[in-house]
Amino acid sequence: MHSDIHVQDKVALVTGAAMGIGAACAAILARHGATVIVTDVADAEGQALAAQITGAGGTAEYLRLDVTDEAQWQRAVDATITNHGGLDVLVNNAGIALVHSLLETSLDEWRRVHAVNLDGVFLGTRCAVDVMRPGGSSGRGGSIINLSSVGGMIGAEGLTAYCSTKGGVRLFTKAVAVEVGRAGYGIRVNSVHPGNTLTPMFQQELQDMQDQGVVQSTDEAMQFYMDMQVLPDIGQPEDIASMVLFLASDAARFVTGAEFVVDGGLTAQ
Repeated sequence: MHSDIHVQDKVALVTGAAMGIGAACAAILARHGATVIVTDVADAEGQALAAQITGAGGTAEYLRLDVTDEAQWQRAVDATITNHGGLDVLVNNAGIALVHSLLETSLDEWRRVHAVNLDGVFLGTRCAVDVMRPGGSSGRGGSIINLSSVGGMIGAEGLTAYCSTKGGVRLFTKAVAVEVGRAGYGIRVNSVHPGNTLTPMFQQELQDMQDQGVVQSTDEAMQFYMDMQVLPDIGQPEDIASMVLFLASDAARFVTGAEFVVDGGLTAQ
């Protein structure tokens, strides 16, 4: 039995890894022995993180990747396999939020959120399955971890586009897990559902609430989110990254098609 939570000698690609949850995932995977491909469109931050990981004794490389671009996905995965010998873990983390009421949401905005949050996960998962499956250019199976949200399980005012994408990620993950499991590819596919987590995107959401007059201050916005939870603390990116590490490791060898909620008890009520 593989009970130790480590990713020694695995090659992991993380999207949206320049900051927030993605950066925490990249850092923890590297600390536990993985070679990490840090990808994002924020080049300076992504390169800085890769350098930081390397400086701390880990192995990391930065690659620019717009997750909505099919050709860029192929290049990133090909480069990973060429440079590092394979791909064992894909963390589809890149995502954006839009705080708008339904009536204020334009079709272009709706499509943009779906392009990043849902199309990006589709493109990355399809690419990874193609190379991880027997006969693929990596060909040694693997683990795909898709970042959804509690917003993929419950609805939230002002987040119609976001909830739509995260609900899509939730069931897309299960469908792929069933398909690749039945096919005997040796690939596990799971989703992680963060609750309120202190990331740059979350802080922007607090600011947006203030700017739109929903609350008087970002402190009031924070309290609004805290009141949703059971635990008296806001989630940290490392809380989510710890779950991702488990799912990437062989300790999770019998886990696929499942959803893991890390939300301080928000959805327990």
